[in-house]
Amino acid sequence: MIPDTPVEVLVDLITKAKDIAATCASVPEELKGHLQKALDIASGLDEYLDRMTTKESQPLAELYEKTVSHDWDQVFKEGKTKFQLPKECITGHVEGQALKMLIHMSQAKRVLEIGMFTGYGALSMAEGLPEDGCLVACELEPYLKEFAQPIFDKSPHGKKITVKIGSAMDTLKELAGKGDQFDMVFIDADKINYINYYNFIMDSNLLRLGGVICVDNSLYKAKVYLKDTTDSNGLALREFNQCILNDPRVEQVIVPLRDGISLIRRVSVASAKSLSQVDITDDEVFRGVQGRSILDRMRLDGKVAYVTGGGQGIGRAFAHALGEAGAKVAVVDIDQTKAEAVVKELFLKGIHGIPIKADISKADDVQRMVDTIVSKWGTIHIACNNAGINRNSASEDTSLEEWDQTFNVNLRGTFMCCQAAGRVMLKQGYGKIINTASMASLIVPHPQKQLSYNTSKAGVVKMTQTLGTEWIDRGVRVNCISPGIVDTPLIHSEDLRPLVQRWLSDIPAGRLAQVTDLQAAVVYLASDVSDYMTGHNLVIEGGQSLW
Repeated sequence: MIPDTPVEVLVDLITKAKDIAATCASVPEELKGHLQKALDIASGLDEYLDRMTTKESQPLAELYEKTVSHDWDQVFKEGKTKFQLPKECITGHVEGQALKMLIHMSQAKRVLEIGMFTGYGALSMAEGLPEDGCLVACELEPYLKEFAQPIFDKSPHGKKITVKIGSAMDTLKELAGKGDQFDMVFIDADKINYINYYNFIMDSNLLRLGGVICVDNSLYKAKVYLKDTTDSNGLALREFNQCILNDPRVEQVIVPLRDGISLIRRVSVASAKSLSQVDITDDEVFRGVQGRSILDRMRLDGKVAYVTGGGQGIGRAFAHALGEAGAKVAVVDIDQTKAEAVVKELFLKGIHGIPIKADISKADDVQRMVDTIVSKWGTIHIACNNAGINRNSASEDTSLEEWDQTFNVNLRGTFMCCQAAGRVMLKQGYGKIINTASMASLIVPHPQKQLSYNTSKAGVVKMTQTLGTEWIDRGVRVNCISPGIVDTPLIHSEDLRPLVQRWLSDIPAGRLAQVTDLQAAVVYLASDVSDYMTGHNLVIEGGQSLW
């Protein structure tokens, strides 16, 4: 086998040196021992990396076997390909898993691949994409699309891949003309043309802000850095690497995996030198507040949150949303088992959480809840007061017991949570309180009769407005979310089916709310981007309150 990577070249050279040393009596045994040790280290590296890397999927394994066992010379002789394609062009197990890992780490949704060969790299990356992700692969050879498609069809991720046949540059121009952008671009075709692909991608904004370009073969058999290199591909890649290093629009690192992978990240703001050459307003709008983009500013990393009623429904959705955004989350519920179940869910996603059993209608439980969180994590940044109950009855039949039960949880309990958490927040000069009100604070939902619920939720809104104005100058913002009718398993019972049809006729959106419809709102209100909002009732009801 012809050495193809720097490590393989090293193995070949050390083997030759070892063989020469073995035939020369004057070579010291110590030197022979060092050569053997160097050979063991170099020759064992790739095999060890392969063994320690997560096993490839069955479709990838099948694609690899199909590629390496295929007679590519015969295919070329028969005129099925324009070029003679060596099977060594395949991405391979370790590199494929590295690309998949990069997709996961960068949370990419749209990927562009220039140079597909038989699609091993494309399918590896597709496996890392979310269900709604897509990968556009540029490939010159129609035969390769036909070769790969049956394997793509076997994989549940193959549907994410679209193969564009023809000149890669023509495809890039087509994509740029449509205004397409990609989170990650993988370049592995026509090495002399690498710099042209790169420049077009950057100049046409095909790579989104913060996106990454991965370039394969950037160490090309060590010929990029050997002084006596005359190989055209080696010289082209040497020039390419230097051009990337000198480009102020990006940062790069070359990872010595196999034949080298360059990771090139588009930085958020161009250098001062390049800014001086254009007429722009260099302010927080341009650079971002404290240099952070809008999505970065919505992160909740390092924040401590709690969610009451977090064991199910809206509260569970809020707990997941806050945790996914980076916060540590105390899941508070009157049912300990339900709180623990949600904390287990969070743990499986790498989110820190603790379960707390509390009845928020009881002052002692509320204070114990706050004390437990502060004792565990030192503070509270985000208080999500979501717990509530609903009792239905005609107004003339509403008992004082029902009224008191409803108000004790929905209004009195929410007030006690606001006050207890607010004292912590006011002391530290920062906090976000988010109360769950209801569309019923604005209209009288019908045909159900729920006087105590409607009135208590209207009280939550007025309390939110009052606290929001009192506390904002001390760093604490208080807002609320008013959901419409939320789709829950209970709603699908036989008894409520007629009501559901009536509700749907009143909703312009034509459907009930899902708990996931509310998640972005709670993250927005919990994050720094909403710092200028306080006392606001954020209504999310599909337009129902407008009719």
